[in-house]
Amino acid sequence: MESILERLHRGDVIVGDGAIGTELMKRGLRQGDPPESYNLLKPEALEQVAALYLASGAEIMTTNTFGASPLRLRQFCLEKDTEAINRLAVEAVRRAVSRKAYISGSVGPSALLLRPRGDGEPAEISASFERQIRALVSAGVDMICVETMTDTAEAVLAVRAARVVTPKIPVMATMTFRKSRQGFLTMTGDSVRGAAEALLGAGADIVGSNCGNGMEDMVSIAREFRAYTRTPIAIQGNAGLPVVVESVLVYPETPEFMAAKTEELLEIGVQIIGGCCGTGPEHIRALRRTVDARR
Repeated sequence: MESILERLHRGDVIVGDGAIGTELMKRGLRQGDPPESYNLLKPEALEQVAALYLASGAEIMTTNTFGASPLRLRQFCLEKDTEAINRLAVEAVRRAVSRKAYISGSVGPSALLLRPRGDGEPAEISASFERQIRALVSAGVDMICVETMTDTAEAVLAVRAARVVTPKIPVMATMTFRKSRQGFLTMTGDSVRGAAEALLGAGADIVGSNCGNGMEDMVSIAREFRAYTRTPIAIQGNAGLPVVVESVLVYPETPEFMAAKTEELLEIGVQIIGGCCGTGPEHIRALRRTVDARR
């Protein structure tokens, strides 16, 4: 396959996949259990989810490793299985998609707050990220995705860890922002501009946002990113913010609504578009149709 960076630099738009956790819940994952446990117990479920998204038109498949850094796995007494959990996740996706899609190694927050806000030591968190990323790279991922980060300083540690492990594999870093009177900020108060500059300075090839917002606000966030960088931008929005309907958590944005907002993202110049919480194969199918029509 042509590398993802080659395609992006040529101007291609690439469709990502959607939520993984909700699909695993449909396949028996219990609320409160770590999704990464399925890598050991039910890898066939990971294959099924990847196959669904591939059939929906996704070209980037995310591994079920969001919480698979040793520091985060420690909460569930799974730290010793770090390498196996990451390797099995990659292998399951590869069986489902072969070379028909890029495999993106997901790296989420450590679940520790960096000092002085918490007890997290930068050296310990960096080492944790390095161990996970080394396992993902050894298993054959096509890119690393540092995602759903709410602290730019921690995201920078993860990006730098990826660069320590390998200077070659593309690194995508996406932050989660919340709307405030001062604009869109991370949980630790970093602006879109500040986050973009820090991530690019750490060595990220692709920057953007995922989670925390529906597509309406993601369009605004994408505009801010485009104002501050010509680097490829990735946006993976939720299907809106969840609401409780008859004791069930519901994400209100329809595939049609997300597809309409995708038109706006394309106008801005976003080159990787996918979904996060609440999105499923039907949302990705709608995004795919919009991107293809634009082509």
